[in-house]
Amino acid sequence: MSALFTPLSIRGIEMRNRLWVSPMCQYSAVDGVPNDWHHVHLAQFAAGGAGLVIAEATAVSPEGRISPEDAGIWTDAQAEAWAPIVAAIRARGAVAGVQLGHAGRKASTTSPLTGGRGTVAPEAGGWTTLAPSALAYDTFAEPVALDAAGIEKVVEDFADAARRAVAAGFEVVELHAAHGYLLHQFLSPLTNHRDDEYGGSFENRVRLLVRVTEAVRAATPDVVLFVRFSATDAAEGGWSVADTVAAARLVGAAGADLIDVSSGGLVPQQRIVTGPGYQVEYAATVRRETGLRVAAVGMIDDPALAENIVADDRADAVLSGREWLRDPHYGLRAAAALGADSPAPAQYTRAY
Repeated sequence: MSALFTPLSIRGIEMRNRLWVSPMCQYSAVDGVPNDWHHVHLAQFAAGGAGLVIAEATAVSPEGRISPEDAGIWTDAQAEAWAPIVAAIRARGAVAGVQLGHAGRKASTTSPLTGGRGTVAPEAGGWTTLAPSALAYDTFAEPVALDAAGIEKVVEDFADAARRAVAAGFEVVELHAAHGYLLHQFLSPLTNHRDDEYGGSFENRVRLLVRVTEAVRAATPDVVLFVRFSATDAAEGGWSVADTVAAARLVGAAGADLIDVSSGGLVPQQRIVTGPGYQVEYAATVRRETGLRVAAVGMIDDPALAENIVADDRADAVLSGREWLRDPHYGLRAAAALGADSPAPAQYTRAY
């Protein structure tokens, strides 16, 4: 039997296989509301055999968007727009998840679809960005350091967004604490220069993420909860794999069910060598050291590689992104390559 195409059940929610779709920003929403593009984009992966489809980084507040074109879930209207998309994913046999995020100092930026790169000024539809400390990312605008009330609002925004996600039908919620966005900015000493209870020591820097995890778990006690980490900043003096292991234990105790392990994104001077499966060993380390479920990600574009990662117990599941964009039926192709039972919809079975 194929390990990759063995079901995985968490909190009574069964993913039919362990080949999943990573959240991928589409920069195609209007006022945070998803539309027909998101519907077709996400539903095709479910028809293509994915076990879990995670919708893109979805902002928990207007100021949490990466760009003005980002999707959101800070209003009931946005949640209602997500509902038929979630239904379409589930109707095609996959579980629907959503990644909740706040971009922090990397917010209010130009959509890459326009070909630009930089901060969108308030007069052009952008906004003042927020961060743990008033330190700009690269050439972006300098953010404002969050005060105590602002931190409380972040916690409440994540909890409220999780409630709306569950109301829309999502069965998996992922907290985005990676890639240099707000929760990651609090974690790393490179971006967190605070001298209060949220800065300085490891215990203080991880405090906001633990509080958000606890708040989301309390608000949505039955949801399957993931936390995505960048395992390392890949920069001198930054967040490390050992830090990720320690933080994973804390969020696991706070209610997280699975750790989604990526890397980098915090500072432009990072040094990362990429290649097929280049982040898998980070996931394997977290799994081995904590006993928690983990998902591996990072150029896992070959079914045989994905199979080996799961079969060798280096990860409980595999997330891919660009390969699903290249081939929305990657799951069906992978099942055929591995000799597994095909998750093809009845309308497609003649091809398999």
